[in-house]
Amino acid sequence: MNDAASRHTPVRRRVRVRAPELTGKGGWINTGGKDLKLADLRGRTLIVDFWTFCCINCLHVLDELRELEEKHRDTVVIVGVHSPKFVHEAEHQAVVDAVERYGVEHPVLDDPELVTWKQYAVRAWPTLVVIDPEGYVVAQHAGEGHAHAIGRLVEELEAEHAAKGTLRRGDGPYVAPEPEPTVLRFPGKALALPGGNLLVSDTTRHQLVELEEDGETVVRRIGSGVRGFVDGAVGEAGFSEPQGLALLDEGAVVVADTVNHALRRVDLATGAVTTLAGTGRQWWQGSRTSGPAREIDLSSPWDVALFGGRVWIAMAGVHQLWAYDPAAGTVEVTAGTTNEGLVDGPGSEAWFAQPSGLAATADRLWLADSETSALRWVDPDGSVHTAVGTGLFDFGHRDGAAGQALLQHPLGVTALPDGSVAVSDTYNHALRRYDPATGEVTTLATDLREPSDAVLVGDDIVVVESARHRLTRLRLPEEAVRVESVAHRTRRAATDVAPGTVRLDVIFQAPAGQKLDTRYGPSTRLLVSATPPELLLAGEGAGTDLSRELELNPAVGQGVLHVSAMAASCDDDPAKDYPACHVHQQDWGVPVRLTPSGTDRLPLVLAGMDDREDQGA
Repeated sequence: MNDAASRHTPVRRRVRVRAPELTGKGGWINTGGKDLKLADLRGRTLIVDFWTFCCINCLHVLDELRELEEKHRDTVVIVGVHSPKFVHEAEHQAVVDAVERYGVEHPVLDDPELVTWKQYAVRAWPTLVVIDPEGYVVAQHAGEGHAHAIGRLVEELEAEHAAKGTLRRGDGPYVAPEPEPTVLRFPGKALALPGGNLLVSDTTRHQLVELEEDGETVVRRIGSGVRGFVDGAVGEAGFSEPQGLALLDEGAVVVADTVNHALRRVDLATGAVTTLAGTGRQWWQGSRTSGPAREIDLSSPWDVALFGGRVWIAMAGVHQLWAYDPAAGTVEVTAGTTNEGLVDGPGSEAWFAQPSGLAATADRLWLADSETSALRWVDPDGSVHTAVGTGLFDFGHRDGAAGQALLQHPLGVTALPDGSVAVSDTYNHALRRYDPATGEVTTLATDLREPSDAVLVGDDIVVVESARHRLTRLRLPEEAVRVESVAHRTRRAATDVAPGTVRLDVIFQAPAGQKLDTRYGPSTRLLVSATPPELLLAGEGAGTDLSRELELNPAVGQGVLHVSAMAASCDDDPAKDYPACHVHQQDWGVPVRLTPSGTDRLPLVLAGMDDREDQGA
């Protein structure tokens, strides 16, 4: 057995490392105003969720944890530590809004300066850290798909500490905020209906709301308002955080039902809801990528648009574009590799990063690629191009030539009558415009609060001000608003690494009672690339070993290593004909600085603990 394989072996003897205190300048949310300390939580198993609200993988983990949170409510406390990527995410009110928007029902620490992130040596969003009832870190997991493993560990800790007398049962520190009586609550997308009314996805309330032309008067609500995946009549159907809307035909609307991982159809005459695509389960690596629509798993569809006779889907959860064919009743991938980043070219080779907004014209499908702060488009032949944006770590508010213009996490795009497009520049609280004829970016409006979409109504544009819980009607200005330019980069400390040979170790320890699934070939995958590409002299590309030697170019002083890892594990029980299997996966963007005194080993924890790191702690 080689060294890499030995690190995949389950470790039953847990290393005991004292958990650092939880501190953050922004303070605590969902505690009724109380500041929490680790000592207040002693006697309970603590799961610390490092997240940021722009991150789709973080939102997936919030959903994964709901069942565990309910099942072990008297012995487990989940604490979110909000660790921002974008400048806007460091604003306290924005974090408060996000906690309500995504239905977070546990305490959240707002850590805008990444103090606790650094104390726990976190390298990726999302990361989960498990702390036992005596205050020791016993496990760390990066990425998605770990809820089952953490659930088993929680049961082990419950039994162990009940026997020791160190388990304390009771109510947790969560205090629910008072509900606000607004007509809409964090609406996501809007659609102009054939009769002139507006349909809005009332995302946090799990409904669609039809409004009169004034954008304020409620005509009807579609859906029960209770999170669920239920087909049925107008008041009985269940959605889960619906987002994008598009006319399927004159009598029906297709809905991107995001957290249900499904496309739904709404009959405009009756309000009845049926399912067009998706199973309700989230797509994972190895799942089918085409076939009968009701049999294929999807992953957080965020927006939809009719283009070339098909419903194109911004599949934010896997950084791809898919399409639903209404005539054939099928779905398939149309662009994207599932790798996160900004790469143009043929659809099968393109990289996206949480595509979240779509708008179709006769010859282009425009898209807001949120995590790269980019505006991009797809040709009818499927080729992908970028109009504005440079990559995962550059963002800001800068007008001018598109090649140097900056956006900040845009979620929506709207085609305008003159051939230009309006961009809902969400984290800049602005409406921007890109003109393909001139290649210029301008600002149409500011002082919007997290605009997530916009729709044309006559000579006006109606903007979804998500964080103000309303639609705002603007006259399309003939001249652009002037704003002061600002540029940002993601604020994360670089890791000092030595030039030359560096060993990359992705740590994966299969959960208790499971083993790596090798029935159909290798059960692990590792993909490595770099920005700039010249940073890597050797070690780039895909492979099946979770350890690899990288050769870093001493002539390149700094950059970002992009690492994507996946591991599949199954129940280790010969008596089971059909063992339960789980996929664990994570993408890291690791800023590095080359220095002679830097480390020659870069460990990234997918699941478990880095034994070498612990021994030196």
